[in-house]
Amino acid sequence: MAEKSKILVIGGTGYIGKFIVEASAKLGHPTFAFVRESTVSSNPEKSKLIESFKSSGVTLIYAYIHDHESLVKAITQVDVVISTVAALQVPDQVKIIAAIKEAGNVKRFVPSEFGTDVDRTHAVEPAASIFGLKAKIRRATEAEEIPYTYIVSNGFAGYFLPTLGQPNAQVPPRDKVVILGDGNPKAIFVAEEDIATYTIKAVDDPRTLNKILYMRPPANILSFNEIVALWEKKIVKTREKIYVPEAQLLKNIGEAPPPMNLILALCHSALVKGDATNFEIEASFAVEASEIYPEVKYITIDQFLDKFA
Repeated sequence: MAEKSKILVIGGTGYIGKFIVEASAKLGHPTFAFVRESTVSSNPEKSKLIESFKSSGVTLIYAYIHDHESLVKAITQVDVVISTVAALQVPDQVKIIAAIKEAGNVKRFVPSEFGTDVDRTHAVEPAASIFGLKAKIRRATEAEEIPYTYIVSNGFAGYFLPTLGQPNAQVPPRDKVVILGDGNPKAIFVAEEDIATYTIKAVDDPRTLNKILYMRPPANILSFNEIVALWEKKIVKTREKIYVPEAQLLKNIGEAPPPMNLILALCHSALVKGDATNFEIEASFAVEASEIYPEVKYITIDQFLDKFA
């Protein structure tokens, strides 16, 4: 058995980052979490998360993405760098690229995407600008000839499914549901722990080198209408459905304040334009996760909704 790569996760206390760190440690990789000291001292919840990392054998590296010297020092200790920085920090990844280039030892870089394929989207603003920034990081990575894998995980099941995307809701609706567009385009939602598992499996896999890893688990490719029907079956109740035409949704996006305008724009891309499924995966530059890792027993949308029924 080849020795497992040492993995550095930048942004490891963030929304998807914590799942990546946990999966890396669980799958036996020497795991390093790049953490700002201010994060630990100022956030009790993240302090608790840090303690769980320690108990899993994760090595903490206290550093700052804008400190080039500390970033290079951290990167020289590992084989793989996974960035999970939040949207506002996406442009700062040029600093990670520069540090990787200087370190000269990294076998794989995974930039922070974990969503839509940023090169194949019909997004409107403000989502279009964020996707554009992520695409620039792809181009910068390629220009520096850094080995990469781009992760297209599509929708986060844990973010969308607990409320079925209903504004201000805390649980899936039982009386009426707002459906964007006609509800027919196919979308994809993947559980965060499965996203993390697929990501970690990919980092040492030659099949994913310099390619896009798409996550399209077959049971999780469903339209908004199909997800609603699944939920109705579980609660044995038909609900009132309110359809928002695309023209009205675009008007709503233009009038909504941040961050609601961004959330609506992302929903428009995935649920109205079908940006997760409106193209074929091309084998020359991409692979599909559930196909190359059939041993991963992913959580289906049906199973995910069971916990709320």
